[in-house]
Amino acid sequence: MGISAMKRLNIGLLALLFAILAPIGQDASLGFAQVAAEEAPKKKQKTRRVPSLSESVYKKLGEGQEAIDAKEYDVALELIQAALNRSRRYNENEIANLHNMLGYIYYLKDDYDGALREYKIVVEQGEKIPEGLEVTTLYTVAQLSYVQENYEDALYYMEVWITKATNPSAAPRFFMATVYYQMKDYDKAVEQMELGVSIAQERGTDITEQNWSLLTFLYFEKEDWPNVIRVLKVLVEEFPKREHWVRLAGVYGQEGYEKEQLYTLEAAYTADLLEKQTDFTNLAGLLMQEEVPIRAAKVLEDGLNRKAVERDAKNLQSLGQAWQLAQEVDKAITVFEEAAELADDGKIYERLSYLYLESDQYDKCVDSATGAIDKGGLRKTQSVYVVKGMCLFNQNKLNTARTAFVSCRRVARNDKDKVNQRICGQWITYIDRESKRQAQLAASSG
Repeated sequence: MGISAMKRLNIGLLALLFAILAPIGQDASLGFAQVAAEEAPKKKQKTRRVPSLSESVYKKLGEGQEAIDAKEYDVALELIQAALNRSRRYNENEIANLHNMLGYIYYLKDDYDGALREYKIVVEQGEKIPEGLEVTTLYTVAQLSYVQENYEDALYYMEVWITKATNPSAAPRFFMATVYYQMKDYDKAVEQMELGVSIAQERGTDITEQNWSLLTFLYFEKEDWPNVIRVLKVLVEEFPKREHWVRLAGVYGQEGYEKEQLYTLEAAYTADLLEKQTDFTNLAGLLMQEEVPIRAAKVLEDGLNRKAVERDAKNLQSLGQAWQLAQEVDKAITVFEEAAELADDGKIYERLSYLYLESDQYDKCVDSATGAIDKGGLRKTQSVYVVKGMCLFNQNKLNTARTAFVSCRRVARNDKDKVNQRICGQWITYIDRESKRQAQLAASSG
């Protein structure tokens, strides 16, 4: 499988890159930030002293929250903005809480620029706001910057968050990997993904299918095939889906590991995961290469019965060839008969004529040879005339057999095919002698 084909196989991974982002929670923070914080074990730290909220600010925040709960976002915006516009000087903590609520309102109104502007004001208050608010908002700013495609800011704020968070989980590393991916810095994206995987494994926390898929995609973009295989093996073990098995088989084939490619597709087939025509035809082709034609025939027949494989001349011809090589001649003939009718040329009829000759079915042999010549597209038409002539001769139809060999000699002469000219000439001579002999016998007996 070439690189272009592999890219088509992996195109679905692009959609998974954005699954890492989570929605904003009801406390004006991104839900993902909360999850990351909850995963991190706490340790004793020096309590940060911050200015307290005045009763008036606390009241305004309550009114704003009531309007938000009622989904009256414009009312909430007006309430908080009016509070900020008052002449009274607020302390840093009050400013942060008011702007934090404004950021949330803008987010709910799908105004991400406004939300980002307000959340940045929150983190600008530094040591004068509660540590939890600062850390959560840093995470929020990083994610909103990503949504706004401001990737440098997304990385900056996430890195600041990591320095302030207590024992960060794998989640921010996976997030930074998506940012680096968007910047097409695949080396740093891989570095962050592998770091995230390591952290998750140390903690015994889950690594999602999306995480592994992104790592696969990144190694694919770097054309690091050993690592693509390594990560795909994790995916097929932990998330045994068709697409992962097929991708793994495809990379094995691309890298020349044909036996591993076969074993992978066989495992997927045994698990009843194959669905598409290429799944069945690729597996059958590999089985034919490994000289297991009866298994190939059964796989193709299964695909046809499921209607996953199209019942066209090409696929039926492949099935017929598999049955023929498996010494199941009767099954091969039945399939070739159907395929020959669907084919655009006479090549399958030609193959049928040989099979009928071998099995002494001379009438069908003649019909197939005639069908092959009529449809055309043959490599050597004179060879089909030879088969037709032999089947007619075996029926003692000497005159029509002679006609077939005469046609053979004529076509061979036009093609400058001296071998078949000689063979057909010899048959004509033999038939003439046989005709004479039979005539003499008939005369003597009369």
